[in-house]
Amino acid sequence: MRPALVLLHRWFGLGVAIFLFIAGATGALISFDHELDAALNPDLFHAHSGQTAQRQIPGTELARAIEAADPRLRIGYVMNEVEPGHTSLMSVEGKIDPATGKPFELGFNQIGVDPVTGKVQAKRQWGEISLARENLLPFLYKLHYSMHIPEVKGVELGIWLMGIIAMAWVLDCFIALYLSFPNWRSWRKSFAFRWKAGGHKLNFDLHRSGGMWVWLLLLVLAITSVSMNLTDRVVRPLLSTVSTLSPDAFASRTMNPPDKPIPALLSRDDVMALARAEAAKRGWTAPAGGVFYASAFGLYGVGFFEPGNDHGDVGLGNPWLYFDGTDGRLMADRVPGSGSAGDIFLQLQFPLHSGRIAGLPGRIILSLLGVMVAMLSVTGVMIWVRKRRARLAAAPAIPGPMPQPAPQARAPVLE
Repeated sequence: MRPALVLLHRWFGLGVAIFLFIAGATGALISFDHELDAALNPDLFHAHSGQTAQRQIPGTELARAIEAADPRLRIGYVMNEVEPGHTSLMSVEGKIDPATGKPFELGFNQIGVDPVTGKVQAKRQWGEISLARENLLPFLYKLHYSMHIPEVKGVELGIWLMGIIAMAWVLDCFIALYLSFPNWRSWRKSFAFRWKAGGHKLNFDLHRSGGMWVWLLLLVLAITSVSMNLTDRVVRPLLSTVSTLSPDAFASRTMNPPDKPIPALLSRDDVMALARAEAAKRGWTAPAGGVFYASAFGLYGVGFFEPGNDHGDVGLGNPWLYFDGTDGRLMADRVPGSGSAGDIFLQLQFPLHSGRIAGLPGRIILSLLGVMVAMLSVTGVMIWVRKRRARLAAAPAIPGPMPQPAPQARAPVLE
């Protein structure tokens, strides 16, 4: 059994090494994507009006003004209030062009707006394949989970690929655990590093022992990777067989194509009023911090958080309420820490995967873990290269054709 598992571990590692290296390296950076993005693109994140305590224009009012100034666009997501000195970062989509029946090509899908003056300071196309300064962090973020592999006929090939790799990674975590402990007498070797030996011995220890020291964290990272990419496709169906799951507002609807958006019959202010009333019934104290409209589903979402905590930096994230965009019905909610065991398992996935469950220390740990994943990928390939060279050197030479003896010279025949 062990030889078969060694072979399986080897070929899995070789097959996905480049993908896990990229995922680990990018993950180490995007643990701090917002901070790095803001440092690279100050106009997109830092308001020109400065950090003085001036009156901010409410987010819904800002959105209306921007939509009125450019009738081609629709604001998808807007925060009601932001930290002083910060821009209001909004997502944008093109309305349908009557001449073509297709969405307007805006050339951008994200804008940074000064909440005091209402001025649009910067624009960009989030997720564009570009290493330009304004696109670098979104490029790395999307590379992390999809490799920028485009969808084909509605199938998100990149997301499926990375999800399947993550599923195999979960299995390989247990294979690696088994291979690292051939017997209980030698368990110490699986945690030791031969620093002074250097060379291939240290490389082997970095791969085996390094993986064992963080094995549990790697397993969590692998499991959450599956959940992040294949929630609706794999994880929710499996969980529903063992646990009752709360309704998912998006899973219960069919996504419309971009050229057939569902128009909202309620305004953002209407939905915010509904959300505040519902939150008051539930005894929530956090303000309605942001609202989005998903035109492909005809759904509004309202999140509850203080200014500056829109990412849910600690714990299980922020609570959300989801409303039908046509009649205002409450369709679903997402309340961290509540629901069935399956609900809480799903709520844990992003906070664990990003490290945000433990705040800044968790993000630092996840960044270092990304470096570890990249290192394990490199050391694994180096082990294979060395062993392959050794096998080739030890292989007996293949004998060539036997040389034929030279024909003997015959004595001349004397007549």
